[in-house]
Amino acid sequence: MIETNDPGLRCWLDDANDSACDFPIQNLPLGVFTLRGQSPGAHRIGVAIGQHVLDLSIVWPELCPDLADLGPALFAQHSLNPLLNRGRKTWTLVRHRISRWLRESSPALRDNPDLRSRCLVPMDQAVMHLPVEVGDYTDFYSSKEHATNVGMMFRDPANALLPNWKHLPVGYHGRSSSIVVSGTDIHRPCGQTNPEDAPTPTFGPCRLLDFELEVGFITGPGNALGRPIDVNQAHEHIFGLVLVNDWSARDIQKWEYVPLGPFTAKNFATSISPWVVPIEALDPYRVRTPRGPDDPPVQKYLDGAWDWNFDLNLEVRLQSAKMREQGIAPVPVTRNNFSLMYWNMCQQLAHQTITGCNVRPGDLYASGTVSGPTPDSRGSMLEICWKGTQPLTLPTGEQRRFLADGDTVIMTGHSARPDLPRIGLGEVRGTILRAPGA
Repeated sequence: MIETNDPGLRCWLDDANDSACDFPIQNLPLGVFTLRGQSPGAHRIGVAIGQHVLDLSIVWPELCPDLADLGPALFAQHSLNPLLNRGRKTWTLVRHRISRWLRESSPALRDNPDLRSRCLVPMDQAVMHLPVEVGDYTDFYSSKEHATNVGMMFRDPANALLPNWKHLPVGYHGRSSSIVVSGTDIHRPCGQTNPEDAPTPTFGPCRLLDFELEVGFITGPGNALGRPIDVNQAHEHIFGLVLVNDWSARDIQKWEYVPLGPFTAKNFATSISPWVVPIEALDPYRVRTPRGPDDPPVQKYLDGAWDWNFDLNLEVRLQSAKMREQGIAPVPVTRNNFSLMYWNMCQQLAHQTITGCNVRPGDLYASGTVSGPTPDSRGSMLEICWKGTQPLTLPTGEQRRFLADGDTVIMTGHSARPDLPRIGLGEVRGTILRAPGA
């Protein structure tokens, strides 16, 4: 077991030892924050620990005089990209140093009240920002259950999966400029649609706005142009995981996607969680990628890294504006597990680069909608309400077939083994605002 994952480790911060805490000492996710009420330009890199953020721009120079030159270069930054560019050797060094400072038996920070007061920030005083500068964004389509549901709704139910689906990780290149951090409000997009009963397309606000429950991974140093990444080495290029809500305008997509796939139906916003959980933290929760006896063999370049799925419980909750007004908490609308993904992240990265496509630090790769085998585990409103034919009823009596203005969507995720510390991905949330000019 990796030293920093030892389930016996305890932190001198009591709130980090709570069994329900997303951010125990075994997690140590990284993010970018500013202090509430201070200049928006004073960004720095922090680590989530319990209900606090450890400011690395302050603590690193103080406790690592032998490596003080790394401090400003890595931690007084607007993004994690400089750290991502350093590669796994530096990532591991940073993780081990932080873990040792926070251990119950370590006096270096615990017994230094002045330093603690300067570098430990209560989480409610930290304003979180987009953790990386995303240069490129790929959205995959790797949940067999999701792809099957969509195929049953829109194609032949007896042949729900397209012929290529079990042979390669289907994906498309998305728009990176509209990736936003959790908490950013989302304007309902406008676009062209062509309802089945209309003779010509019309323009206006999207009527079938949806969420998509996804998990993403963020890369560090990649490959040279023309040099594919080996599937069994792909994990070395992956820094960590985030939650992803890839908002989708279903009616716009239906009209525009032939023949090249999603475009304006997807480019208006993609939300990600602020904390990037290192894949080292999730190592104890790795599981084998599922395959059945009737599944076809894969090409040699994809035949490997079979133990790189993760056992993560995922949940989506929904709260309408009326629920907020009445003080009603968000209600769960789906729960499932990430371990069901048919293609894992190493296979996705191997496929992305098999042509020689180059990967760069800060690139984001989303899993595609994560769905399970039961109605209560479907990962989008399209599936939950089965193309609008099975409406969802909220505690207020309101019904939803798709998302309404004022709705807030909250996604969470955490490790699923009760015998090990809980490793949380935090949350990604967004509230729908009316379309501009509507």
